[in-house]
Amino acid sequence: MAESHQPGRQPKGRGKGDSGALLRAQLALVIRSVLQGHSLTEALQQGREKVAQRDQALLAELAYGVCREYYRLDALSAMLLRQPLREKDLDIQALLLGGFYQLLHTRVPAHAAIGASAGAARLLRKKWAVALVNGVLRRFQREQQTLLSRLRQSESPQLRYQLPQWLVDALQQAWPEQAEALFRGLSLRPPFTLRVNLRRNSLSDYACLLKQAGLTARPVKAVPTALMLDEAVSVDRLPGFFQGAVSVQDAGAQLAASLLDAQPGMEVLDACAAPGGKTGHLLEHTAGLRLTAVDVDEKRLRRVEENMQRLGFSPNLVPGDASRPEGEWAARHYDRILADVPCTATGVIRRHPDIRLLRRPADVFELQQRQQRIMDALWPLLRPGGKMLYATCSLLAEENDAQVARFLRKQPDASAVMLQPGRGINRRHGLQLLPDTLETDGFYYALLEKQTG
Repeated sequence: MAESHQPGRQPKGRGKGDSGALLRAQLALVIRSVLQGHSLTEALQQGREKVAQRDQALLAELAYGVCREYYRLDALSAMLLRQPLREKDLDIQALLLGGFYQLLHTRVPAHAAIGASAGAARLLRKKWAVALVNGVLRRFQREQQTLLSRLRQSESPQLRYQLPQWLVDALQQAWPEQAEALFRGLSLRPPFTLRVNLRRNSLSDYACLLKQAGLTARPVKAVPTALMLDEAVSVDRLPGFFQGAVSVQDAGAQLAASLLDAQPGMEVLDACAAPGGKTGHLLEHTAGLRLTAVDVDEKRLRRVEENMQRLGFSPNLVPGDASRPEGEWAARHYDRILADVPCTATGVIRRHPDIRLLRRPADVFELQQRQQRIMDALWPLLRPGGKMLYATCSLLAEENDAQVARFLRKQPDASAVMLQPGRGINRRHGLQLLPDTLETDGFYYALLEKQTG
């Protein structure tokens, strides 16, 4: 996946009357960027800068929605267009997808969605497409029920589950008994879950603070720091957020700190730290850690620093590649290592819906190789008797239990510690959490101990 891109010619509005069209034009550019292989986070960051602040939340909602519903929206496009649009007109294709999504899934008045989408084609400097977008969307509005009925009758697994066919096949093979629940779970909107800093407030006390702020939440089974809100809100509505009392983090991700089993005074390495959610939780969970946080991306490492400042911690932050340890941090030995490795992120698709469009089968092998290099490179940095927590947000065995099995065959001084935190599915070497309910995303954890003597 490319790390950066040139946005090309940007649409220019002529005044306040163009704000709706400008929003749809930026939406088209965001979706086009994703379809060209860029992350939704990166594309949205650029898109938000081009629209009014009041429109930024709607831009994000529409972009996330189009990615979630992409396969169904794309099928509708194929039904309504006489012939596919050319590659150079991918922005117009994206404009149509955004229009379908608004008509199907939002309360935006139909005339506004259609008119602004057609106007966006003009702002994208493709006047020929104004009539096309207007005509296709109006036809969809008139024939919506008939078209959706045809779509349901011919629905493939890809359309039914809103996932690429290769991933449907892989999940059905990996989780035959849980596959249907998995597909339903991955189609849901992600939960808005908080991690309460128990040094500042108990879970029940913070729940009371939320209630006083007009927010309701409930605890998550077997995750003692987690509260799930009934609705997503801006962080400035969360009591004490900017003072480090609470963070936004999935409940499954919150298990890492307790599973690593670090003790006060230990030397700890967080080897793939960005954006810093698990880093901060490790420091909240265990007092007196001597923690070094490393990440290969210096830009993302700055996000770790920002998070640590908000939480009031000062770990040693170092740019570095966990697969090729170099420098002072690589010359030390650690009691605990967290290896939250890069992965396909198939367990967090509902939180990052662009993954369904960006991932390819070849990515699995490439990421496997990188994961192996990281594990092999970090193991010599672990003291005898120390523990390394291997973590992914993947649902694929190749990145999880099979990866750990390979490592154990290669490292005679390594053994897996059985994990029983009260939730998840025990595999041969680790623990798998599935996003088959709203409570957690999909994560895999394996705790590896280095033998002494």
